[in-house]
Amino acid sequence: MKKIIVIGGLSAGPSAAAKARRENEHAQILLFEKGSHISYATCGMPYAFSGVIESREQLMVVKPELLKNRFNIDVHLNEEIVKIDTLNKIVYSNIKGYEYDKLIFATGASSIVPPIENIKFATNWSTCRSMHDFDKITKEGLTNQSKHITVIGAGLIGVEVAENLKEAGNEVTLIEGSSHVLNLWQEKFGNFAGNVLKAEGIEVLTETLVSKFDIDADGTIYAVVTKDGRKIETDFVILSVGITPNTGLLLEEGAEAIANGALKVNEFMETSIKDVYAAGDNVSIKNLQTNEYDYFPLGTHSNKAGRAAGANATGRIIEFKGAYKTAIVKVFNYTLARTGMNATVLTQKGIPFKTVLTVAGSTPGYYPGQKDLITEIYYNPESEEILGAELFGEVGVDKRVDVLSTAIYAKLKITDLAQLDLAYAPPFSPAKDPVIVTSYATENILNERSEQITVEELEAFINNNSEEEYLLIDSRTVQEYEKGTIPGAINYPLDDLRKNLNGISFENKKVIIFCQKGLRGYLAELILRNNGITNVCNVAGGFKIWQMYRQHIQIPQPIVAC
Repeated sequence: MKKIIVIGGLSAGPSAAAKARRENEHAQILLFEKGSHISYATCGMPYAFSGVIESREQLMVVKPELLKNRFNIDVHLNEEIVKIDTLNKIVYSNIKGYEYDKLIFATGASSIVPPIENIKFATNWSTCRSMHDFDKITKEGLTNQSKHITVIGAGLIGVEVAENLKEAGNEVTLIEGSSHVLNLWQEKFGNFAGNVLKAEGIEVLTETLVSKFDIDADGTIYAVVTKDGRKIETDFVILSVGITPNTGLLLEEGAEAIANGALKVNEFMETSIKDVYAAGDNVSIKNLQTNEYDYFPLGTHSNKAGRAAGANATGRIIEFKGAYKTAIVKVFNYTLARTGMNATVLTQKGIPFKTVLTVAGSTPGYYPGQKDLITEIYYNPESEEILGAELFGEVGVDKRVDVLSTAIYAKLKITDLAQLDLAYAPPFSPAKDPVIVTSYATENILNERSEQITVEELEAFINNNSEEEYLLIDSRTVQEYEKGTIPGAINYPLDDLRKNLNGISFENKKVIIFCQKGLRGYLAELILRNNGITNVCNVAGGFKIWQMYRQHIQIPQPIVAC
């Protein structure tokens, strides 16, 4: 009888064990978990802080009894594996040794705890990754005595935690060391999310590092001290600054890993050690775009990898080929999503790319409650293959990012998107879906009927050129212009542009046009091009994106060109 041992009971481990049983009724399957819980929803914890998930019990996805009774799996709770002898195929727990034929290593990862002064003596702080963490936060942090909570780290979990603590009625400070929250995204999109957090009453501090906890004689933190000397009075601290893979037991046995210690596995979830599989947040899988080992610590990959490992340990063949960093996060009423490679990664890897950005309604304008959807796609300028995308909006972001993720897997061209047969009805989408609008905009760029300049490029251009070298035209209405514009812009409303062409002094200057969201700017651009003015470009996403990106606007004098 084949004996399969699974180490780790969070996500990948139970998935592997259950799949192994479905593939082989007669194998002996043992699952070891060092804690007292298995298969709980760590990703759901932030939403339990605010009551969206109503009880702790709902976070328990699979009970140990289910694995035992339905799947005939020998579950060992509170039994930690402390040593592995891969040569003799024995694992040793804190109780005894167990032989195996196949081993599935699904030990996950641990929260990183930074070396903050006094943290070893402090009591009222926690990471946010385990049920132990959850219980401490709910019993100590979410009390009537805790008015203010500080969250350190503004990645996916940190932002979700901050939002839900605010929804629970707490005052919240969110601290991030990099230039923007959610730094898996471009700075522009991170700023979009950061502005929402601030608007909802969360204090957001970026480019800020914590150096010390001020504590009293009992070890209670009463203030967080930043490296620049600022003190933030607080009642509880939650750390969410990253994770490190739990792979020491196999690294000691010579298993291959990437720089952060995550184990290298192939598409069958095999490690470099014979008969040892691995899955979950402790592994590195292939990036399907770069064909390099990468790190993707997300629940979806843990479950896929666990399923593949469990099947392959029984002799079946299931592949999990890899991933390419698709992610999504809720930020109050907004959603931020991404897939593939963005400008930062493409630049680091020296991969040629162009971008196209559009602002389009997620539903028709005549349908109640229309919301804007911001979509930026990165593509290869030669092959037109889609390389990545980032999206932000209130409605329909999840639908479009999954379309674009599928397009990346299928290696579609950005111009192929216009040919997709996407579902349409007014409650769900306009007749021209935002994904298709982005494809149309790209066709215009590739056909040299239009040129976009991103707000990042515009900012750099303005900073590096004198106002005499370019003409910045605001093509919105006078009323829109007077409420605020990009510094240095002159107002020539679109509907009056043709009759004012002779009065505009172009003088071989670079002409940059913008409107509110991009469409009117594009139409103004066409008017200029069709009248022989070709050194012209349109600001991608217009004034809306500029204001969301930098919030640096100018209220003009009430003098309008006419």
